[in-house]
Amino acid sequence: MTLPPLAYHALVGFVVLNVVIGMVTYVTLLERKFAARMQSRIGPYYVGPHGLLQPIADAIKLMIKEDVVPTAADRWVYNLAPIVFLVPCVLIFATLPFAPGLGVADLNIGVLFFLAVSSLEIVGLFMGGWGSNNKYALLSAMRAVNQIISYDLPFVFAALVPVVLAGSLQMSVIVEAQRGLWFGAYPVIGWLSFIAFLVATLAAENRVPFDILEAESELVAGFRVEYSGMKFALIQLGEYAHMIGTSFLGALLFLGGWLGPGSDYVLIGAFWFLLKAMLVFLVITWVRWSFVRIRVDQILAISWKLLLPASLVLLLAAAFWVAVRGGHGA
Repeated sequence: MTLPPLAYHALVGFVVLNVVIGMVTYVTLLERKFAARMQSRIGPYYVGPHGLLQPIADAIKLMIKEDVVPTAADRWVYNLAPIVFLVPCVLIFATLPFAPGLGVADLNIGVLFFLAVSSLEIVGLFMGGWGSNNKYALLSAMRAVNQIISYDLPFVFAALVPVVLAGSLQMSVIVEAQRGLWFGAYPVIGWLSFIAFLVATLAAENRVPFDILEAESELVAGFRVEYSGMKFALIQLGEYAHMIGTSFLGALLFLGGWLGPGSDYVLIGAFWFLLKAMLVFLVITWVRWSFVRIRVDQILAISWKLLLPASLVLLLAAAFWVAVRGGHGA
């Protein structure tokens, strides 16, 4: 029995959504275990064998916590903010191909869709800071607007380098263009673009050394300081979903996506893709647990004075290289 196209895409979207939620749940455990190993600690260990049930225990704890709304909060804005924040973070997975023919929709403007939708999280973030009517939350939201917008430009420019080299915005085409050589290993242009992509990702995801949005010693929990229970859980889910989605994008654009030995088989290709995405995620985590926070003026200087012009030059260099080769970059 063949399902109608609408029902098929709805079913695939439902499956991907639940897989993403499950993955986010256990990526938090992966980060905690990874950080513990780096610092010679055990990490989560007692809930389930070797702590494997800790994320489920955390989820249950957040679901049964009391939902507290501050008296002076703007209730509509405050209550809608977690949903507005979460939806774009989950929607970015709609255009990610996990293997040949495996995904919700492999759009011919897939990279553009991803970049456009992923930037919408800042709307929910600012709603949370403003609607809480808390000076710490508002200050965090204002920092977020300052930092995330500053780093969105170099992030976009770095992500467009593989687009120019492959000559397409469709992610599956970009992956296939890397059969000979991954764009992350492309001499000079690919190396520097991948580094710029990782640095911009750290800033866009509010990870150390760019975590001024939260900065526990200054703003407690940042824009989400007034949230509790499931609303807090939705914000955390959105943050980690966005980070995983960006890791997937990095694997697609720079590390050959699902390409690898035996990748002609869908499941093997999906395995290689997941492995590469987790490698990108662990690199981000490694930096997060290895460095200290830098000042806001230093953060903005890195973006506007270094990363933005460097990523723009790399994009122009990639375009020049494609033009020299007669329109064939890869």
